[in-house]
Amino acid sequence: MENSLAGQLEVFNFIVWGVIFFTVVLKFFKSICLVPTKTAYIIERFGRYHQTLGPGFHALIPFADKVSFIHDLKEETIDVPPQECFSKDEVNVRVDGVIYISVVDPSKASYGINEYRFAAVQLAQTTTRSVIGTIDLDKTFEERDLISAKVVEVLDKAGESWGIRVHRYEIKNITPPNSVKEAMEKQVTAEREKRAILAKSEGDKQGRINMSEGKKREMINISEGEMQRKINEAEGKAEEILTLSKATAESIVKLGHVINKEGGEEAIKLRLSEQYLSKLGYLADAKTRVIIPANITDFDKILSSVGLNWEERKN
Repeated sequence: MENSLAGQLEVFNFIVWGVIFFTVVLKFFKSICLVPTKTAYIIERFGRYHQTLGPGFHALIPFADKVSFIHDLKEETIDVPPQECFSKDEVNVRVDGVIYISVVDPSKASYGINEYRFAAVQLAQTTTRSVIGTIDLDKTFEERDLISAKVVEVLDKAGESWGIRVHRYEIKNITPPNSVKEAMEKQVTAEREKRAILAKSEGDKQGRINMSEGKKREMINISEGEMQRKINEAEGKAEEILTLSKATAESIVKLGHVINKEGGEEAIKLRLSEQYLSKLGYLADAKTRVIIPANITDFDKILSSVGLNWEERKN
């Protein structure tokens, strides 16, 4: 009996020491920390904050040190759920967005607030509601940058004590009620039709102006061309008359010189006789009415009637 109790006691002691040994070995392996890049480990020693471990190899004291928090230092996105907001003109709209944040102080992110992600979302929602409450519905679609900047400003102030940094806040959707949406669509359609009518009228107006300017320019060109044509014709006629007068004067002078020469009068008389006979051919025209002497063959009498009696001039 005593032998059996002793054997059981030895087995119990073996198990206890085995558990203790296994626990010590396990704690020893757990005390070795390999921290990845862009990650921070918060170490507590005997329940109090001790240090923040950066990337690399670290050895902890078993049973004394403990990894309490692990923070990812990369930038992360957090969706802001849709919420009901009232604009300045008392229109209910649904707004949702997304926040881009990162942890810059792991110790503050661990002990400054219980859950910084949830707190950032709540603060973004309340700030969005307050900003939209100061803007009319028509301006909310245009002032997205203003809303985002205001939310980032508020979150940055709070993030100083939370150990986080808010990089930006983007509004994804601003959804008004269906009735307001239909009214806005009708307004947009009316504005587009108005702009189309104005553009068409401006185009017609400009077209008429261009046509009138073209006609005006055409008439000016025609009048200037006609004026220039008349000037050219007048100058041409004047030049022609001047040339003819000069030629006539020269011919008269030359004719006078020829007449004074020997045989000149006979030559002139012969030339006039030829012209006289050539013109008699036109008398055969039935439409021509002329008054002629009784004896058209007596050329000397005809010449004497016009003062060109060569015989008398000779005497």
